[in-house]
Amino acid sequence: MAAQPPTSRKPSKTGKPSKTGKFSKNSTNSTSGGAGALHHPSSLLRGVALAACVLAAAGAIALGPASSGAAEPKPSKAALKAELAKLNKQVDKLIAEYGAKRAELAEAQKAERAAREKLTAAQEAYERATREVGDIAQLRYQAGDDDLPAFLFGQSAGGAALLQQMAERQSAYLAGFATARDEREKAAEEAEKLTGKIRGQAEDVNRRRKEAEKLIGQIERKLDQLVPAASGKRSDGTWSPELPTGPDNITPRTRLMRDEIKERFKLPFTVGCFRNDGGGGEHPLGRACDFMLSSGGAMPSAANLALGDQIAAWTIENAAKLGVKYVIYKQRIYNIASPGWRAMSDRGSITQNHFDHVHVSMY
Repeated sequence: MAAQPPTSRKPSKTGKPSKTGKFSKNSTNSTSGGAGALHHPSSLLRGVALAACVLAAAGAIALGPASSGAAEPKPSKAALKAELAKLNKQVDKLIAEYGAKRAELAEAQKAERAAREKLTAAQEAYERATREVGDIAQLRYQAGDDDLPAFLFGQSAGGAALLQQMAERQSAYLAGFATARDEREKAAEEAEKLTGKIRGQAEDVNRRRKEAEKLIGQIERKLDQLVPAASGKRSDGTWSPELPTGPDNITPRTRLMRDEIKERFKLPFTVGCFRNDGGGGEHPLGRACDFMLSSGGAMPSAANLALGDQIAAWTIENAAKLGVKYVIYKQRIYNIASPGWRAMSDRGSITQNHFDHVHVSMY
């Protein structure tokens, strides 16, 4: 019997194994695609990863890029003080070098003056020798050169001696002329070199002075950063009242102001705050201090008067931090609530007119 060709079977539509024992293409366990493919372990992992990417992108859009303008932390008080100490050493070194350069400059100026005087003397000697040599040359021309003694003194027996004397004198004048000329040129060169040296030193001194002033300015600004804010300031800018405390019998704000000024400036005399003399004002309340610039009611020196100006200016500048009410100095008053210096009436003495001290009153 002839062999029959194999008959093909149609795929099962139920997902059950066919008679051949194989799953159909629509089987839920198929790995070739279709809806059932997501249930395969690798497909599940890919789905989770895709979802995570989508969520991350959504979060990035919602939150936006990370801020790059975050404020840097302020340096600590200890760090600022260490930096100030370093700057102070640099300023001290610059001031010492500045003083040394000033001394060198003074010596160079002294040497230049001496060279100028030497140049003037050499110039005078040069001009004198020039005139004398010119006179001799004119006489020789009139006498026919070698006959100068005969022209002057005739054919006497002493003519030869006179000739010798005139020849020696002429040689001396010529030598003096050459010496004066050389001295003048040498003195001129020395003066020119010294002038250039002085100019360079002056520029160097000026540059160092500016460097010192710049560093001093940096120190002052950093010191101002260290000034703490006093307690008791309300949100509207006013200050709550304080009672005196401690053995010095002054308020905490007054104590802070006093200590900051003492730390900021090198005070030449005492500081007086509380006094109960029945005179009124803020002193009996522990809310004022006097920073003395002289003793015994005397007018302060020019340097101490300038120091008083600096203390007053610094106190006014930091008034909002410290709680300063007003400042009195040199017969003037500066009210913080109404800025500007105003003249005061004459009270009759240096002390009463506040020329020998800076008065600071607090809220």
